[in-house]
Amino acid sequence: MAGGSDRGGRGDLGLRPDLVQRAAPLLPVGSEIRQVFICQSAPSFWYFLVTYVTGLTMFVNKYRCVAVTWQAIYVLESSKFSGGASPRRLVGTMPRQTRLGPVSGRWATLNILGERHWVHKRFHGQIAAADREAGLAH
Repeated sequence: MAGGSDRGGRGDLGLRPDLVQRAAPLLPVGSEIRQVFICQSAPSFWYFLVTYVTGLTMFVNKYRCVAVTWQAIYVLESSKFSGGASPRRLVGTMPRQTRLGPVSGRWATLNILGERHWVHKRFHGQIAAADREAGLAH
């Protein structure tokens, strides 16, 4: 189910229907995706930058789709060529009360499952909304 109700009093802030559709089958039955975003990890900022500019180090990086529900935060492994937009399997779950932000700048860093990930500013609204709904406003 995709973020249809608005129990938190705020809208979906740009929820991407394509990510919801691809992530939903990998989550527990009946899960309502409230926020969803993609991100990528890299051993260092330079690997990330080289990947972003040239794609040369993309096989070193991990690509993730993160789906936030009322119950938990689900981290999904995605295909490298999709840049995170085609989740394939569940790799971890984080407690719903996990603070994701604050985020700022063009590429913000997040700690997800003990690894540093970069997330583009187009998804910062999703992260802020997830923290607000969890009562973790910045």
